[in-house]
Amino acid sequence: MPPPLSLSLPSPPPALQPLSLLPHHAKVLSHSLALSPRPPPSSICSVVPARHSDYFDPRAPPPPPQRDAYGQPPPTPAPGGPGARVFASYSIYKGKAALAFDPRPPQFVPLESGALKVVKEGFVLLQFAPAVAARQYDWSRKQVFSLSVWEMGTLLSLGPTDSCEFFHDPFKGRSDEGKVRKVLKVEPTPDGNGRFFNLSVQNRLLNVDESIYIPITKGEYAVIVSTFNYIIPHIMGWSTFTNSIKPEDSQPYSRPQSSPELEWRR
Repeated sequence: MPPPLSLSLPSPPPALQPLSLLPHHAKVLSHSLALSPRPPPSSICSVVPARHSDYFDPRAPPPPPQRDAYGQPPPTPAPGGPGARVFASYSIYKGKAALAFDPRPPQFVPLESGALKVVKEGFVLLQFAPAVAARQYDWSRKQVFSLSVWEMGTLLSLGPTDSCEFFHDPFKGRSDEGKVRKVLKVEPTPDGNGRFFNLSVQNRLLNVDESIYIPITKGEYAVIVSTFNYIIPHIMGWSTFTNSIKPEDSQPYSRPQSSPELEWRR
């Protein structure tokens, strides 16, 4: 009688793991397989993405940065690119107040020729915020003062012992003229090593009468002077003009003949 036959069945294939649990090199491999000829329908595995919750736990670690199929991060837009807005400020923090200098650009209007014309110069906005605690400032109670080009020029021309005062009425020429008064005083400190910036605001529309002052050191004032010298041509629109100059757009120039008669007629 022949001995009984022993049959050995093949072991079942290992369970497929979701792509999200595979190591990184396996993900790259799966991407390369997607470019190969399509396998038979029996071996296709569909992966359903999990639904993410809208709940945010601040204690949870930040999510990993997004990357493409090759492990590279997505490109980031270049600063100052088309359509990007840039905000810059110079802030000074002291015990009783903080002061921020924020430049504002000029306003242009298009002409029929396609050119642009400056209709309103820019300015530098001064924002004074009172202190409410150590290194804490209440910016909701800030008072603002707009420095024009000629007012910045006045500050640039001050000598070590000089002082100046600017008066603004935001409603000048309107029905509420005189109801809001702003006075900015800049004067040297008693020791001569800095300056005081003092802004007084009387607003009868909001029943506000406030005065905020902040001491500025000699080094901080030097930074203010440097930024004013740099920003003035920009808020006047002159830098935009110089950047638009093209050699091919210039008019031809013929040098006149020099003679004593022409010199006297100049």
